Amino acid sequence: MQLTTYIADLLYRYECVIIPGFGAFLTRYKSAHIDDVSNTFHPPSKIVSFNKQLQANDGLFANYVASVEKCSYETALQKIRIFTAEISKELTEGKTISFKNIGQFSLNAEKSIQFEPLQQQNYSTSAFGLSSFVSPKISREVYQESIDTSEEKAPIIFRPERKEARPYLKYAAVAVIAISAIGFGSLKLYENQVQKFNYAERQKANSLVENQIQEATFVIENPLPVLNLQLPKHMGMYHIVAGAYREEENANKKIEQLREKGYSPYKMDATRYGLHQVLYASFEDRLEALAKLRQIKHSENGDAWLLVQKIQ
Repeated sequence: MQLTTYIADLLYRYECVIIPGFGAFLTRYKSAHIDDVSNTFHPPSKIVSFNKQLQANDGLFANYVASVEKCSYETALQKIRIFTAEISKELTEGKTISFKNIGQFSLNAEKSIQFEPLQQQNYSTSAFGLSSFVSPKISREVYQESIDTSEEKAPIIFRPERKEARPYLKYAAVAVIAISAIGFGSLKLYENQVQKFNYAERQKANSLVENQIQEATFVIENPLPVLNLQLPKHMGMYHIVAGAYREEENANKKIEQLREKGYSPYKMDATRYGLHQVLYASFEDRLEALAKLRQIKHSENGDAWLLVQKIQ
């Protein structure tokens, strides 16, 4: 099955690859770790899982198939439908389906799909070329030194001697305190004088500035030109496509129809197949784009699909 190879290619670059009508493969990053039991060193990797509930076509897989096999988008969708129908038929017959380099599918007793990923395959590009390896455990000997305390040292006890206070030191301390008090009072007086002087000078400066502001006039002889900024209306990686047209005139008519309905459509540059794609809207968030796509498919355009691409 050639399509399984395309799925494996996409798992290296994306965290979610949806197979329309079948389910979605999800990848989750796992950091490098060591198995203490087997002494095995494992590099960083991506863990692959499967979700049966995600079956809505987001355009990623179909666009990739169309670009690799050089066919139209509708032809790629038809190939995917045939592929999923064959898988479902073989599963109902009790067979085990193997996806190369991905894992195996089977049905349990409750007829629910069971997926067992292939542990040897690593889809993390940051760990390219790295493989698991086993390293023998390093045993270290700990040496302990025993110290014999054969001699006991007598503790040394310090007993401070009491000395009688000399009388002239008492008078010297009183003199130091008095001098400090006089110095502190002089310093306080000096600080008050400095504060009064600074306040008076600040008042003079404020009055001078106010007079200059009242007398000043501002004349702009050469005003700056008005800037016209054109911001792109369609931002993000996820775009809802209304249709792809071989004739550019038909794409322009579709844009006028969408504008009458209140949309802000956008016409992309022609693809390498000569198709002009018209977009309903673009989104930064994938889930928000999928919700809007379901609404449009249900209300007005069942052929709308999701394009995952960065618009230049």
